[in-house]
Amino acid sequence: MMKLWIDLDNTPHVPFFKPIIRELEKRGYTVVTTARDAFQVCELATLYGLPYKKIGKHYGKNPLFKVLGLCWRSLQLLPFIIREKPALGLSHGSRSQILLCNLLRIPTVMIMDYEHAQTPLLLQPRWEIIPEALANESVQCKTKERILCYEGIKEDVYAPEFKPDPSIMAQLNLNGDNIVVTVRPPANEAHYHNPESDELFVAIMNRVCSTPRITAILLPRNKLQEAQIRKDWPQWFEGSKVVIPQQAVNGLNLLWHSDLVVSGGGTMNREAAALGVPVYSIFRGKSGVVDRQLQQEGRLVLIENIDEVNNKILLQHRRKRDIPTGLKRGKTLNSLIEHIDTIITKECSPKI
Repeated sequence: MMKLWIDLDNTPHVPFFKPIIRELEKRGYTVVTTARDAFQVCELATLYGLPYKKIGKHYGKNPLFKVLGLCWRSLQLLPFIIREKPALGLSHGSRSQILLCNLLRIPTVMIMDYEHAQTPLLLQPRWEIIPEALANESVQCKTKERILCYEGIKEDVYAPEFKPDPSIMAQLNLNGDNIVVTVRPPANEAHYHNPESDELFVAIMNRVCSTPRITAILLPRNKLQEAQIRKDWPQWFEGSKVVIPQQAVNGLNLLWHSDLVVSGGGTMNREAAALGVPVYSIFRGKSGVVDRQLQQEGRLVLIENIDEVNNKILLQHRRKRDIPTGLKRGKTLNSLIEHIDTIITKECSPKI
């Protein structure tokens, strides 16, 4: 059986790759998985029941440490690759995986949905799978024949399989009478971070904390960010107005039980849009074409300044209807699996 290697590099990769792994295994492939110890990746993988090998961690926002950390994690992955001997590497933008595979001449497939990510030559994948919305954008894989497109957005891969679990209300001590707003701070360690996002984050948190009968579920990206937020704004945490989950939670389930979402990150915005939950983006980096498309469809509101924080974000209860699938159930997932299957045939068949 042909062996494929998936590297879980960031939190959103866990729910995204779970159904992909399942479908690949149904087709007879063996899938081995590694996970980076960052942003609750490992905790979520455990929660979702995915077997994985924990290798490497996050090295902060310093550009030099980022480069050194990238190289060091690639070295840490080397014994795993020598032992497992995968025929192909698959990720949603794992630079360590792509760097190592390129050096070892192992074909790589990168699924991506943000066209402004910086990708140096040595970190470019052999194959790329992107949403149709990005078809006319400049992407990193220079050979057009090795760029494949799928319909919909990546969140359509797993959102249709979601089933609400009301136990999260008791788990987080949520009062059903209060408006529940889930807030995701900006990724202040990312290379694309814009300080304007931090200003919008503080503005919405101040507004939420000064408004009666609202509970904010705050989802810091790591313990360091949580500690900094608690230090800088201790008043937010008075009277249980703001709740930070003490353990990893099912993100889709939390979003579904929220009345609205305000996020400085792309994936959570698009997950909320896929579920039909009102969502406001405070991301102030270069806007991606997928987010602009969702805004045009009325499924996402892009917040650009503090006035819009106060005037555009509606703090109100929502009526929870049936979960919209957008596309036919499984259509996006099946399209991705077919693309991966095609790539494997092209890249690996002569070696069998």
